[in-house]
Amino acid sequence: MARWPKPAEGTWTGHYPDLGTGPVSFRDSTSPEFYAAEREAIFKRAWLNVGRIEDVPRVGSYFTKDIAAAGTSIIVVKGKDQAVRAFHNICRHRGNKLVWNDYPNVETKGVCRQFTCKYHGWRYDLDGALTFVQQPGEFFDLDTDAYGLRSVHCDIWNGFIFVNVDAEPRQSLREFLGPMITGLDDYPFDKLTERYDWVADNNSNWKIFADAFQEYYHVPALHPQQVPAAVRDPNAGFECAHFQIDGPHRVVSTAGTRRWLMAPEYMYPIERATRSGLVGPWRTPDLGELPAGLNPGGIDPWGISNFQIFPNLEILIYGGWYLLYRYWPTSHNTHRFEAYTAFHPARSVRERIEHEVAAVVLKEFALQDAGMLGGTQAALETGIVEDFPLNDQEILVRHLHKTVGDWVAAYQREQTPVGAAHA
Repeated sequence: MARWPKPAEGTWTGHYPDLGTGPVSFRDSTSPEFYAAEREAIFKRAWLNVGRIEDVPRVGSYFTKDIAAAGTSIIVVKGKDQAVRAFHNICRHRGNKLVWNDYPNVETKGVCRQFTCKYHGWRYDLDGALTFVQQPGEFFDLDTDAYGLRSVHCDIWNGFIFVNVDAEPRQSLREFLGPMITGLDDYPFDKLTERYDWVADNNSNWKIFADAFQEYYHVPALHPQQVPAAVRDPNAGFECAHFQIDGPHRVVSTAGTRRWLMAPEYMYPIERATRSGLVGPWRTPDLGELPAGLNPGGIDPWGISNFQIFPNLEILIYGGWYLLYRYWPTSHNTHRFEAYTAFHPARSVRERIEHEVAAVVLKEFALQDAGMLGGTQAALETGIVEDFPLNDQEILVRHLHKTVGDWVAAYQREQTPVGAAHA
């Protein structure tokens, strides 16, 4: 008998009947042809999170972001009017990558008054306007107003900077996020500015890693040293308290029984010594009243909610701090994984240590999942097995792959000439 009640339909998957319950193919994670379509259908059309407003704290602050799946590099910059803008990172003269330091393929950040091309010295202001051309008289009827940087649609939600490289986005950012995500409008992300970042280049399709954080069915097998004895027992399992889907986005919540209260003997010694670890510091600052959207299932006691914003962003909120993941495809079977933990700025040396320990333990937890990626990808690419059964605790895995397939199918229908489908 389940500890947490399921919907009236009897299962979470049954609550969303469009998902079906049959076996799932992961061909979408092994096919170069599918990846090519996915780039066009998703990463060149969806709103993508590239940073936070803390990344551009003052006028002239900028950072670059290489988005391989969208076939572009962008510059995000704060202008003199305090607005945050995004531009394609390409000089309008001869196509040189405009902003880079020693290596053009390495992202960079800084503060400047203008952007100057290394090749021929063309300059652009913080609004993207072309302001200087070497020897303008050598050109033929050059209209400098027509050669500013190519802009990228840019918008901000609750401090998170999103871009959309589509010429005409089909939805505004807020429409795209929908009510489940905007239910976090009042969560105080702006108070959690002490960050610990890490990046890993992984040998798997981006969805394969995203799948690992959409279900906790794997916890007893993959993370046995980090869970209590009751969960170590494969017959006991691990069950999440609430699943919810809103358009292309998903959330999963767990209960709030704290690990140190359940079984401190199964914690790392450093966790017990510092009173911090896998679920963060044992004490966190009072952030005030939190939005109801943080716990959409009304779970009591509530622990963690993992909001998965399509296509490649996850925000795991633990109440007093949060963890963020991004999965950036680099080919059909590789991706770059970005992650950071964000805390309220430490008010003492002890709090700083608590934050650092939590960041390190969480990184270890993520690396255990990452260690599975190569094996999963290699086995899937053999093509020997095509149909894989998913249980009710893997509903969000089913939803992600269905959503990706739906976006690709819609794109391909658009590319089919009228009447060709009936020829």
